[in-house]
Order: sequence, then structure tokens, then C-alpha cells
Amino acid sequence: MKIFVTGASGYIGGSVAALLVKKGHQVRGLVRNAAKAEGVRAQGIEPVMGSLDDAALLEAEARAADAVINAADSDHLGAVQALLAGLAGSGKRFLHTSGSSIVGDEAMGEPSERTFTEETPVKPEPDKEHRVALNKRILEAAPGVHTVILCNTLIYGNTLGPPAQSVQIPPLVREAKETRIARYIGRGLNIWSNVHIADMAELYLLALEKAPAGSFYYVENGEASFGDIARAIARRLGLGPAQSLPANEAIAKWGRELAVFALGSNSRVRADKARTELGWKPTHRSVTEWIERELAG
Repeated sequence: MKIFVTGASGYIGGSVAALLVKKGHQVRGLVRNAAKAEGVRAQGIEPVMGSLDDAALLEAEARAADAVINAADSDHLGAVQALLAGLAGSGKRFLHTSGSSIVGDEAMGEPSERTFTEETPVKPEPDKEHRVALNKRILEAAPGVHTVILCNTLIYGNTLGPPAQSVQIPPLVREAKETRIARYIGRGLNIWSNVHIADMAELYLLALEKAPAGSFYYVENGEASFGDIARAIARRLGLGPAQSLPANEAIAKWGRELAVFALGSNSRVRADKARTELGWKPTHRSVTEWIERELAG
């Protein structure tokens, strides 16, 4: 297949694109500059120079492709509109990358017992209303466009594609290296579901092949508290005990989006639907084991 991937130099898009090439697909990937282009070309991906704001370019690439995977930005309305316009009426597959902060709270380190499946109604915090509305808009484009949403949890593991990092663990590692103290927010009892990058990429390929039009899937294989993640980082880096960072200091350091919704919230989902409907068989289960064994020191 000829597949157009946005975010081809990023952690998610680059890993998915590299696996698609490995499986024999022809992949064109959106990149922002020449340096990024060289990185994706080295992976066998044909770079397309541009940005998510280049509506005409995105529409043309979507029209020319057999399928599109949007992995650059979960919230960019203009890019989604352009890609859907290029695919309109074709019945071609459009995989969109969302994120499970849509079910996130503002716990700032406190625990929650709430878990979500695809059937659980979501009442998002105001910061995430736009993402939920965009997901709904994408699903409603089916069946004219064969839309599928993959809603990722905390992703860990080494990239499969060009050099890139995930969103949640790296800032904690940088903080630990700079201050020699691993940090969690508040009491660190907040829990996120998680998934290894290799398992995630395999699910994208399964969704491309098998997912029905208008499908939504959570992507997870395990969960951990941020306190446990911070303690694993401390052990890996040979530091002393992990310590709490007060909520106001966390927001000042990392900004509201990262501190509140990526590092301080609870986001607990279950991906049984992907296992049952698509035959997904993830093999990595412990983010803390990965940190202690494989995280770059």
C-alpha cells in the first residue's frame, strides 16, 4: 500500500512508519525541515516537506495515498479537515492518533479507582473537550472515509524510527539528571495505563488491516503509578529516594498541560476491544521494568 504518515519524524509516527516500511509498504512522511527529512529517508520513508498548516499539501497527499495515518498532533483541527477532505468519499482508511488524557482528571498525584473501556461515557475536563469533539468528528466521517481512532496511553520504549522521544517519561528523567532527585507530583499515587512502543506500532498495522470503519480503540498493556515510575528512574540512575514535587511547583516547572494532564492525572483504560476484535497480542507489560533495564543512563 501507499501510505501517507504525518509526524513521520516523531516518536509515534516515526515508529509506525518504520514498521510499515519493514512490512513492505511504500511510505511518504510529513516532516518540517531538511534535517528531519534526512532522518526519515534513512528509514526508507520518502519525506514530504511541509507542516500541518499546509492544507492543500495534506489534501493532495491524502488523495494520492491508499491510506493515511495522522500521528503528528491529536488536536490539530485544520490538519484533520484537510486529510478528510482528500479522502472524502473514497472509503480509504484514515487512522488518527488520540491520547488517553481525554479521561484524565486533575488529581495532581492523588489516586482514582475509575477505569474506562470504549463503552464508558467520557466527560472530559474543559482542557480536553476539543480533543473529544475532534474524535467525534473523525468517527462521524465513516463510512465515506474508513476512519479509525487509536487512543494511546503512556508510551515507553526506544523508538523504532528516527531519533525521537516520548512525552511523559523523558521530562522526569531530565529533571532527575539535572537535580539528582527523581520527582513525582504530590503523593505520586496517580496511575496511568501504558504501552510499549513496539506493541503500539503493531496495533497500528492491525488496525490498518482489520479495524471496521468508525472504530475507536484504547491502547494499553499494563499500568503504573507515577510514584513507582519515579522510583524506578531513581534506581536506574543510581539516585537516592524519589521525592514529591508540590503541585504548584510542578506547574511552574513543566506548564499546565504537562504537569496536570500528563504527569499528575489518572488515566486508566482497558484495551480488551483491540485484543478481541483485532487479535492484538502485546508482549511488553511493565514500564518500571523497562526503565530499570533499558532506560538510557
